[in-house]
Order: sequence, then structure tokens, then C-alpha cells
Amino acid sequence: MAITSANQLELLQTAEAVAREKMIDPDLVIQAMEDSLARAAKSRYGSEMDIRVSIDRKTGRATFTRVRTVVADDELENYQAQLTVDQAKQYKSDPQIGDEIVDEVPPVDLGRIAAQSAKQVILQRVREAERDRQFEEFKDRKGTIINGVVKREEYGNIIVDVGRGEAILRRNEKIGRESYRPNDRIRAYVKDVRREARGPQIFLSRTDPQFMAELFKMEVPEIYDGIIEIKAVARDPGSRAKIAVISHDNSIDPVGACVGMRGSRVQAVVGELQGEKIDIIPWNPDQATFLVNALQPAEVSKVVVDEDAGKIEVVVPDEQLSLAIGRRGQNVRLASQLTGLDIDILTEAEESARRQAEFAERTKLFVDALDLDEFFAQLLVSEGFTNLEEVAYVDVDELLAIEGVDEDTAHELQARARDHIEAENNRAIAAAKELGVEQSLFDFEGLTPQMIEALAKDDVKTLEDFATCADWELAGGWTTVEGKRVKDEGILEKFGMSLEDAQNLIMHARVQLGWVDPSELEPAEEETEEADEE
Repeated sequence: MAITSANQLELLQTAEAVAREKMIDPDLVIQAMEDSLARAAKSRYGSEMDIRVSIDRKTGRATFTRVRTVVADDELENYQAQLTVDQAKQYKSDPQIGDEIVDEVPPVDLGRIAAQSAKQVILQRVREAERDRQFEEFKDRKGTIINGVVKREEYGNIIVDVGRGEAILRRNEKIGRESYRPNDRIRAYVKDVRREARGPQIFLSRTDPQFMAELFKMEVPEIYDGIIEIKAVARDPGSRAKIAVISHDNSIDPVGACVGMRGSRVQAVVGELQGEKIDIIPWNPDQATFLVNALQPAEVSKVVVDEDAGKIEVVVPDEQLSLAIGRRGQNVRLASQLTGLDIDILTEAEESARRQAEFAERTKLFVDALDLDEFFAQLLVSEGFTNLEEVAYVDVDELLAIEGVDEDTAHELQARARDHIEAENNRAIAAAKELGVEQSLFDFEGLTPQMIEALAKDDVKTLEDFATCADWELAGGWTTVEGKRVKDEGILEKFGMSLEDAQNLIMHARVQLGWVDPSELEPAEEETEEADEE
């Protein structure tokens, strides 16, 4: 195929047709043609030559040029694409290093192989341009709802035509057992848009909690306008969901606005979600109040929040237990997702029994350790003392506030508590040494003698042993075995060791041993300090 006047206009017409079909800039197609023709010309004239092709955007005439760059004498490497200043003087009166000498060369006749190669280059560049266009078009639609038409199903995944591209709704992102046929209309949430080798991948979801939030935004004008804000969403797709809302206008009821007249607004969302039951809950900045709302329709007697551990205990009347937990634990699971807290639900009878057991255990501790009678030990427990350290190191005034305790009695109590703690520490140290614990572990700050004894019993006897531990080995955690969650008891869990504390201790041990650069700890510590200040 020769680039002659007969087919010059054909180039422009082909470029226009391809650009129109792929909805891209015609100039990109022409640039791809120029590159492909230049590659074909190099195969004819020599790959070392710098051959460039320019296609006139009006006439379609292709101009082939050879470009040579002026370089210093000692830098001349490629005689086909470079020339010295002296050599360039025959083409230019005053050549300078870096100048380009451009000569027009005869057009090439494209053989069958060269023409095929040129076609491949053009197709590749067109595909790249098409992918770039699709990515730029859809990247800003992430986090929104999109309408499309089902094209086909592949291994349970739905391929959706979304206008200028295709999207995929994976099998696990569909609600329940819903099925689609080609040409069915579908509405879904754009979960992610990624640029991949085979083109931009648009991932859709109908199970994502934000899909429901976006549906409410479409159905409730007050949410769209920002008067009502969706604070949290939790879903069990196709079955039940909870959504927490708050109104920034005191005159507007957030729950009523989301429900709509005779339930019209919420029913529109329920219909799209295949009949998913939706609990609309008023959000509250107070965790306990919010949780009581989240556990609706169950009634709650008492809430105990442990902010440090991120856990919360909820006490319900005996007859409300099944309602609070829900079918297969659904109600409490959704409430946990909504509040971001681990929730333990107890009946009033269970809570009472547990508290009685704790009271008896602490009373026995004080009776045995401090040599007190049962009544006096119960008095200490009733005043909120839970362990010997609190008695030993609390301000004396707190002990004097207990009815019947004078100054001598208070000092005697503290002396007995300290003696007992010291005796226990000495016993634990002796036991740990008996087990073969090295001095490096005793010298490490942050571990009590009782902790060291517990570590020794688990064959952790040196600082090196401790530094190789995982945080969950110390603080405990959960693993999934055959689909069931199994509790892993931590070596130091009984001492109230949290995962964060375990991580910090292990990292400081590694620093002390020289395994970790201390500067690696600084960013994390600074972030913690900033969070504490806030």
C-alpha cells in the first residue's frame, strides 16, 4: 500500500470514522497513524534512523522526514540520527549543538506485513485513548448510583452496559438470590473505578451500605439538601438494615422525613432493595443513648460503656433477650455495626448473678490478703475498690471517707496491702528465676513480676523471646476455624493487657535489642499524642 494522492483523503476519513465510533478525539487517531507509518518507514530505511511522519489535517498528505541532531564530536554515536557541527555546516550556515537537521525522504510502500503492523499500532493507540476517556468519565462517579442495562452473565457476575462503557456487578455484590436477564434495567452503586491493563474496571454493588444511603438521598430532599444527615448505615443485604439520621433543623423530624407520607419514601427504598426491612434510628452523640435507639424494637434496662476497650454491655429484661439479639443475632450485629462497638447483651438475671460473683470474689481477695473480717471486706468492695493496688496506693482521704475508718485504720490497710503486693512480687520473681528467666526480661520496663512469671510458664524467658511474640499472643484475640470464631487466650490477657499495649511493649523490646530503628516509633507516638490532645 503506497501513500498516494488517491488514498490521502482516505486516511482522514478513516480517522474521522474511528473517532466517531469510539467517541474520542480524531487527532488522537491521526497521531496513532503517524506513529504507525513512522514505524513502518524505520523498518524500510533502518531502525537507527529517526524517521517522523506528519499527516496534513486538511489534505491528508503524509510527509516523511528524517531528523538528525547536531552533537559534539566526542558524543557522536549514531551516524544515522546524529551529525557533528562540521558535518551540519553543509545544511546550515551556523549550526549549534542541539539543532535538528530535517530532510524530507520519499514515502514508503507498505508491504503486507508492514501494513498489518501499522494497523496494530493504530488499534492499540485507539484502545488506549478509549480507555483513558472511559476512566476520566467514570472516576468522578465513584460513590454514586448509576443506571444501566444488563448485557450478559459470566460465572454469576453481571456485565452491565452503563452507556459509554461496561461495568461489573460481582456475584457477592448482588442482594440475596436476585437474578437478571439480558436487557433488564438495573440500578447499582459505583463502588470503585480502577484503571487496569484491559481498561477501566467499574465495580458495582447492591449490597454496600452506602447504596442504601444514596437511595435515601434520592428519595428524601432534606438529605440531598443537607438538612438531614445520614450518620451511619448497617445492612444485612436483602433481609434487614438500620440507618441512623440526625436533623440540623429543630423543626424537622429526621425519622418522619425519611419515612415520608404513609411510608412512601422508605417504601421506595425498600422496593429497590428487594423488601429489605429498614429501621430508621435517630442518631445521638451520647453512645449509650444511641445504642438504646439502635437496639430497637427491644427495650434496654441498663447500658455500661467501656470506652477504653471499645466494648459496651447492655442489660435487657429477660423476656426482651430474644428480641434484642434478633434472629441469628441479626439485631445486635446490626446495632454493633451501626455504633462501631462490641456489644454484650445480658439479661437482668445474668447481670445480677455476675455482679454477685464479682462481689464475692473481691470480698474473698480482701479477706485473704488483708486479713479482714467479711463485713469490712464487703464494705471496701461496696465503696468501689476492686484490687489491692487501689487500696495500697490510693489517696488516704478516699479511705477516710469510708464510714468507720479512721487515720490509723487507713494507714494499717495500706501497709498490709503493700506488704502483700511486695510478698507476691518476690514470690513471682523467685518462681520466674526458678523457671530460667534471664535478667534482660526483669530489666525491661512495662512488665510486672506476675507478668514475667506468666511469660516464663509459656516458655518466654528472654527479651529476645518476648520481642518475637505477636501482639495477639500476649493480649488474646479471635481466629476463624471452619467458619466458627474461636477465642485465643493471651498470655497476659488476665492482667488487662490490650492489643495496643502489647504492640507498644513488643516494639520497644525490638528497639532495645537494636532490631528496629527508634525513629520508626516516633510518627506513631506523635499521632497518639495529637489524638490525646484533641
